[in-house]
Amino acid sequence: MRIAEILRNKGSAVTTARPDLDIHALLALLAEHNIGAVVVSPDGRRIAGIVSERDIVRALYRHGAALLDSPVSRIMSTEVRTCAPDDHVEGLRRIMTDHRVRHLPVVSGDELVGIVSIGDVVKSAISELATEREQLVEYLQGGY
Repeated sequence: MRIAEILRNKGSAVTTARPDLDIHALLALLAEHNIGAVVVSPDGRRIAGIVSERDIVRALYRHGAALLDSPVSRIMSTEVRTCAPDDHVEGLRRIMTDHRVRHLPVVSGDELVGIVSIGDVVKSAISELATEREQLVEYLQGGY
């Protein structure tokens, strides 16, 4: 399965935040959209960074509640691993596991076109296994 198929099923909407947005407002975005990470972008198309719930928790631990008034750019990860719509999900599983990331923005050319989470990857694996199981059952039932 390719990433484009996941995006077809879940949609390509990506919640983004400007680098100057304060972290308190970022928390509101995460809660409002029920998501675990936000792509940081000055224009909704180019990626400047990414901020996850994990990034926020660690930063709050280090800097305290005063951090909430700081801009997102202060805590965002700037080394963002991405994938392309034509990439295979299997490769994404390896990247997410090896680099311990739970969200990968999907980029076509230089433009943000979606985001894939570990949940999306797990859901696709379960779907593939269910399809294989159905095919095996059909094969076995048809053979007898």
